[in-house]
Amino acid sequence: MKNEHLIMLLKSDLAKEYSSAIRYITCAAKMTNSACSEVVEELKRKANEEIEHAMILAEEICLLGGNPSVRICEVSTAEDNDGMLEQDLDCEKDAVCRYRTRIQQAESMNHIELAGQLREILADEQSHTAELMATLGK
Repeated sequence: MKNEHLIMLLKSDLAKEYSSAIRYITCAAKMTNSACSEVVEELKRKANEEIEHAMILAEEICLLGGNPSVRICEVSTAEDNDGMLEQDLDCEKDAVCRYRTRIQQAESMNHIELAGQLREILADEQSHTAELMATLGK
C-alpha cells in the first residue's frame, strides 16, 4: 500500500468522524422523554470525542503529506429514540471494523505512531459500542 492510498482511507475515516459528531449532536437535541437526560449527556460526550478523533485524523493526514478533507458523509437520524441509538450503534460497529483494519495497514507501512493514535480511537469506538449496547439493553 502506498501513502496516498492510506491518506485516502484516512480522509474517508475523517469524513465519517465529522458525520458521527453531527449525528450525535442531532440525536442529543432530538432525544425525547425527560428520563433520557443521562442518555443525552452521553451523546454529547460522544460528539466531543468524535471531534477529538477528527482532530487526530486531520493531524495524521498532514503528517503523511496529505490535506485533511472537509467533506462529511450523509447524516440521517431516525425519528424515535431507539431508532437513533440503533443508527449510532451501527456506525460505531462500522468504526471498530475500520479502525482495526487501519491499524494493520499503518503497522504494515511502519507508521507506528499513526497505529498508536488509531488504537486510542479504536478504544473509544469500542467503548461507545459497549455503552450504546447497554443503553439499548443488548
